[in-house]
Amino acid sequence: MTYEDILKQFKERKFKPIYFLHGEEAYYIDSIVKHAADFILDESEKDFNQTVVYAKDTPPINVVDAATRLPMMSEYQVVIVKEAQEYKKLDQWESFEKYFESPSHSTILIFAYKYKKFDKRSKIYKILAKNAVVFESEGVKDYQLPTWINDFVRSKGYSITDKACALVAEYVGNELERIANELGKLFILLPKGAQINEKHIEDNIGISKDYNVFELTNAILEKDVLKANKIVQYFGENPKATHITVVMGSLYGLYQRLFRAHFAKTDDPGKLASMLKIHPYAAQELNKNKRKHPPKMVSRNFSILREYDLISKGVNKGNASDADIMKELVYKLLH
Repeated sequence: MTYEDILKQFKERKFKPIYFLHGEEAYYIDSIVKHAADFILDESEKDFNQTVVYAKDTPPINVVDAATRLPMMSEYQVVIVKEAQEYKKLDQWESFEKYFESPSHSTILIFAYKYKKFDKRSKIYKILAKNAVVFESEGVKDYQLPTWINDFVRSKGYSITDKACALVAEYVGNELERIANELGKLFILLPKGAQINEKHIEDNIGISKDYNVFELTNAILEKDVLKANKIVQYFGENPKATHITVVMGSLYGLYQRLFRAHFAKTDDPGKLASMLKIHPYAAQELNKNKRKHPPKMVSRNFSILREYDLISKGVNKGNASDADIMKELVYKLLH
């Protein structure tokens, strides 16, 4: 069952007795738990019929006792077990076995098992798969982030420019909770229906629209030596703006895409975007500038990146600062 399916069930009030939420991406798990805590019961019902516990502080037998109680003046009671990954021993999960086999249909029992997957080979998982809604929360890949951001922004009644979307993806990475929180600042400030642009990002999230890793990779792609040097100079003067490992990763990704673009046998940005799993905006820029980076130069620059990656990690670094390393690296890549 998908995230959307579960929220639809809640909205339609077609509840299952057990929801087991597990996986590496905490955002979807936390969101489902919040919806359950906020909307399943009326405010008047929550005092007597909603129990929220943390696994680290709550023995399994206490959870079972709570789940087997009858609701008071309500059709359902809700029991939420947060941080369920803290039940680390097999016998702790075995304590739930009888309840999982025959759960109370007047209780909605929800487990939030975060940051990792539950063992699908275990007997407990097989019982859950048969008698519960099991939701596996998977992370969003880097190339999927722009689509996720666009969909998230649209779901809140806003839109976002391609550049602003790329800025958020590059700056925040694939931490969905953090992306949601950062964009949430803009939802408070901007009127419903507004389009989020890079100026909004710069003013309210703290990402410079002109001096960031996204703009550095664009400058190198366009072979704009002056712009690339200005950005690297800014990084040197503002160490918190980014980290050298982020720069290295972004540049390596750029040359990977350039190499593949040369042998893609298509100049259509849409097909290239699909093939490289990147945003159409990025594919268009890549296609426009790839001739400035012949395959031999791309191959040479891979070697330069490997060399400076080792230097950044301390190999033959000497007294050079990260800023010095970035300046030298950018010079060599562009000449």
